[in-house]
Amino acid sequence: MFPPDAMINKYLSIIKKLVPKEVFNKADLLIDSFLIEQENDIRVYFAPAEYCNEKARVILLGITPGWTQMEIGFRRALSGITRKENIEEICRSIKQEAAFAGSMRRNLCDMLDGLALPNLLGIESSNDLFNKHSDLIHSTSAFRYPVFFRGQNYTGHKPKWFKIPILRHTIENRLSTELSFVPNAVIIPLGKAVDEALTHLSNINKLDPKRCLFGFPHPSGANAHRTEQYQSKKCALKKRLKIASSNWL
Repeated sequence: MFPPDAMINKYLSIIKKLVPKEVFNKADLLIDSFLIEQENDIRVYFAPAEYCNEKARVILLGITPGWTQMEIGFRRALSGITRKENIEEICRSIKQEAAFAGSMRRNLCDMLDGLALPNLLGIESSNDLFNKHSDLIHSTSAFRYPVFFRGQNYTGHKPKWFKIPILRHTIENRLSTELSFVPNAVIIPLGKAVDEALTHLSNINKLDPKRCLFGFPHPSGANAHRTEQYQSKKCALKKRLKIASSNWL
């Protein structure tokens, strides 16, 4: 289902007016009609990635949907609307198709397997979370809607999100609302910027820190120190996972 602050209905009529393409370009989607808010060189745009699995046991939390995820989302949404599919099912399938695709997904699954997450969930492999056991996860982002800095994917580091009022407000309100909507899930932050966002919510009493696997390395192949970071924190992460998974009982 959709979280209480979902915006999909506001943008449905605009999505329907898009001209179908094999691949959209930025000029098609990074337009004023989809602009949610802006501040200096930061732009936040709507994308149909709002489906929320409130019964999930695991939340995989990235920093923000990038351009690739945004383009896939709009293309899938337009085709589904044209075929008169249920909008909630469209958004659910967008999440499943676009979430952490490629080598990042493989790295992530290897790391989760190493923490014995499948054993705790009663499944064979973490990879099953992206297909036959997708009901167990909620894939989302600290910034639910795509954020761009000077036209490029925002990384959460330059500029720091907590120095940008609209981004700080998003963390303290939209993200905290979404996480509370999935109350029993372990939260796995992917990368330092997301880790900092969860720490901030914990510090202002908007999130139980016991739910979070703080220190989980970013699974991207671009993180050259991923393996070293993971091995050094593996024991601590396994302990945190056992504590966090007590919410499932």
